[in-house]
Amino acid sequence: MKTKTRVYDAAEYLATEDEMAAYLEAALEDGEPSLVVQALGTIAKARGMSQIARETGLGRESLYKALSIGGNPEFATVLKVVRALGFRLHAETAKR
Repeated sequence: MKTKTRVYDAAEYLATEDEMAAYLEAALEDGEPSLVVQALGTIAKARGMSQIARETGLGRESLYKALSIGGNPEFATVLKVVRALGFRLHAETAKR
């Protein structure tokens, strides 16, 4: 008997605002820029990429590309996506 598998998609498991915020916070704490971009893409997919594209004024296809693995969006794009997702970024001093 063959086992059926499918690709894991974290977007399928992000149902609430709190889950999405925690997911992004974990990526930010890790500090790896590509992980943060990928997390934003996953959250945008969970919310609906078309909706995020409309709210940011950016093309859906270009958002998928910019927020995918290996994507390298401009910081202005990241800020537009963060705002469209209803998040705020803030700074605090790091503990040494």
